[in-house]
Amino acid sequence: MKAQEEKDASTGTIDPVYTPSALKHPESLVSAIDFDALAQNMVGLEGKVDNDPKTAAIILAGGTGERFGHEGGKQLVEIAGKPILTWSAEAFDAVGDIGLIVVVCPEDRKQEYLERAIDPFPFVTPVVVAPSGAIRQESAFSGLEYVPEDYEFVVLHDGARPLISPELINHAISVLKGSLDADGAVVAHPSIDTLKVVENGVIVGTPDRSVFWNAQTPQVFRAGIYRRAHAAALEEGFVGTDDSSLIERLGGRVLVVEGKRDNIKLTVPEDYLLLASAVHTMLGKEQGR
Repeated sequence: MKAQEEKDASTGTIDPVYTPSALKHPESLVSAIDFDALAQNMVGLEGKVDNDPKTAAIILAGGTGERFGHEGGKQLVEIAGKPILTWSAEAFDAVGDIGLIVVVCPEDRKQEYLERAIDPFPFVTPVVVAPSGAIRQESAFSGLEYVPEDYEFVVLHDGARPLISPELINHAISVLKGSLDADGAVVAHPSIDTLKVVENGVIVGTPDRSVFWNAQTPQVFRAGIYRRAHAAALEEGFVGTDDSSLIERLGGRVLVVEGKRDNIKLTVPEDYLLLASAVHTMLGKEQGR
């Protein structure tokens, strides 16, 4: 363990799995963050399924986690004894309108994902596993093939966004259901940074940031048009930057649902510190009740 820590120090990298101090007291490194907001709705979740659920969830967990820097990826890295993927899946398990959860992961690790992130936990919603593809779009399509035709809606989520709440998932689904002329709804938040248009290393413009939003997940769509959008993209060789872009290019109408900046995606080690701190704060409050 000491040799590993010395190696990390010499390379200037942070490995949150092998750095006990960061795991034990990560909040000391980022004390200025509002962890009360981050941690809400993450404990005490109870699985439930309505009598006639209309929505299936696809949780994308096929990334290799290269930027995270941990061998084996980031989906099974644990916070408070629970894999990142489990935190994400439990939020969808607590949404009554979701009747199926499809976890998309590397085919050769299906059993590992089930044994570590799904089977040890009391999920009420049925969970199936689909093989991931070489890129995100292929993984989403693979997951879609496991969704029966009788589901009217499908919601996509990054497995590495564990702080998503059932309330926000429900809200996004309800917004789409309540807008008959809409094909989808995407959780996002307004951009707060000044944006620059750059060409060859030179700034050539400063657009009005009020019209720019940072897209997140979940993203929920009517299942029919989402299937057609994937079929069209496959036929025409189009690769989108997210699921919504597949529908947008067909002229579909996609709404925005305002989320929060604390819907963090685990991408780099610094993100782990934020997530671990949120859970540490949350569990401390639960134990102090």
